[in-house]
Amino acid sequence: MRQLILGGARSGKSKLAQQRAIDTALPVMYIATADAGDVEMEARIALHKADRPEEWELREEALELPALLSDLSGKGYTVLVDCLTLWLTNLLLKDLTLMQAEMKHLVEVVNNFDGQLILVSNEVGWGIVPMGELSRQFQDNTGRLHQDLAAIVERVSLSVAGIAIEIKGG
Repeated sequence: MRQLILGGARSGKSKLAQQRAIDTALPVMYIATADAGDVEMEARIALHKADRPEEWELREEALELPALLSDLSGKGYTVLVDCLTLWLTNLLLKDLTLMQAEMKHLVEVVNNFDGQLILVSNEVGWGIVPMGELSRQFQDNTGRLHQDLAAIVERVSLSVAGIAIEIKGG
């Protein structure tokens, strides 16, 4: 099953994703997309590491997520990606055209993924439209990616205050 878990900051989406990965009873490949650019982000990453089971395999991939997922397809893992919005940020800071091309590539790979796949992402569409161009590009493209992924995965959940609300499947 392929699933998308959305939620705001500190909504419980990562915890929900981790529990679902455990529930599959398969070996877990955790893909971290964060790039620690400052002390505060390093602390956030450390908290995430402390919350994960030690036996999980870890791959850190800030940019080439579709290629990594393609390589892991059919390998017998539950693959947990946390999170798509950090990955999109990394790409957008490189180049908008690159980000949009990689978004399309990701949708293709997810559509063809063989196995258990859990994608975590921040819901960014409930606030006001940002004033800055870069922020608007991020918000618009994130929303498009979520829509494209939601159309092809079997399950979509929204995490609010640590409670999962099933949007599709489940």
